[in-house]
Amino acid sequence: MANIKLDFKLSGIELKKIMENEDIVADIHKTLHNDADKEEAFLGWLHLPSQYDKTEMLRIQACAKKIQQDSDVLVVIGIGGSYLGARAVIESLTHTFYNLLDKTQRKTPQILFVGNNMSANYIMDMLHLIGNRDFSINVISKSGTTTEPAIAFRIFREYLENKYGVKEARKRIYVTTSKDKGALRKLATEEEYETFIIPDNVGGRYSVLTAVGLLPIATAGIDVEKLMQGAKFAEKKYSDQNLKYNDCYKYAVIRNLLYQDKKAIEILVTYEPKMHYFIEWWKQLFAESEGKEGKGIFPTGAEFTTDLHSIGQYIQEGKRQLFETILHIEERDQSLKIPNDEDDIDGLNYIEGKSIEYVNEKAMEGTMKAHVEGGVPNIELRIEKLDTETMGHLIYFFELACAMSGNLLGVNPFNQPGVEKYKTNMFQLLGKPGYEEQSEVLVKEPTSKKKASKKNKKDKQ
Repeated sequence: MANIKLDFKLSGIELKKIMENEDIVADIHKTLHNDADKEEAFLGWLHLPSQYDKTEMLRIQACAKKIQQDSDVLVVIGIGGSYLGARAVIESLTHTFYNLLDKTQRKTPQILFVGNNMSANYIMDMLHLIGNRDFSINVISKSGTTTEPAIAFRIFREYLENKYGVKEARKRIYVTTSKDKGALRKLATEEEYETFIIPDNVGGRYSVLTAVGLLPIATAGIDVEKLMQGAKFAEKKYSDQNLKYNDCYKYAVIRNLLYQDKKAIEILVTYEPKMHYFIEWWKQLFAESEGKEGKGIFPTGAEFTTDLHSIGQYIQEGKRQLFETILHIEERDQSLKIPNDEDDIDGLNYIEGKSIEYVNEKAMEGTMKAHVEGGVPNIELRIEKLDTETMGHLIYFFELACAMSGNLLGVNPFNQPGVEKYKTNMFQLLGKPGYEEQSEVLVKEPTSKKKASKKNKKDKQ
């Protein structure tokens, strides 16, 4: 089993300082595990790797095989946690240009993601890309009424029904939703779609190891049981409440200590482009979990060495408000050596015969040294190799670290009240039934503010 090791020697945080938090960490650990079975606690993910539904896993694998046999494309409809985790795993573990390969090279369906924006260009281009090819849909939503995926599902369901007829289309729609409530559950029951469950006590951003992520991941040909084995290994490894022996909790403590030292921005850094969507998943996990009540580290990401040529200058010499967490993949699955050039016009013969991954490694070491010397603390997560079990491990590591970190910060890491505000305003402006009164307030408010502003000016005069 590939391992993950925390190295914090470049963080500026001493072990002694970390261990000052051992009692509060132990208390939070106990609370998390004591509340794990409480529906309202949203901790259903905590023991999921060791307690997942084996029967549903078999159904997921069977449906993935069916999709592989009858479809060239799987359209995954969802937003936020309903697609980021699946996309992160698929893009990390498949060919870099997976979706550009033809089916004979790929051997599994293209996995396309929609319902995560409201761009007509994006949707029309995807319809054009699908063209006359066979496809299936996996729509993912607890409620079925979230605007972006609901719009996309209307469009792609109609496209599917026009192509195959209603009866055949029903066999190509896979619904991942709540067990017994919500608009999508009602529709799935009426239409007799194949349905998978999003546990009520698992929030979207913690749901990648449920059917939410597992069906698209399995369809891409990835061994989902190995993914769960990696997560199970992590569940056991980080079950020790003793901070001294728990790297996951150490990471949570270190980032909070840096936050107390006015480091309010964390950059998750990868030197592997295949990890792009893993960073996107991580950003949502920590932003929605911790960004509330005027608190929280702002999570962002960077892909080096690419971004060293864009935001590298700011990281090196800008405002000293950030720290970096490096995902250091030690063993790569492919190697490519730099050839000799007789003319040596580019001056690279001094590294001819060296592998690109060796040069990448030295770029990482040089960058870490430069950034630390420039006042940017670095945390390093050493990942032995990027494989299926390691991805399961890494997902669980960050989910648990996020739960601990949010509690250390003093916020509820399992809700997201601020997300609803934009939706309310949007519904008011769109004239959604039930929002009319608020809409009037929204329209009138700027006028009243203008009047108040004029009155204040007169008073000052």
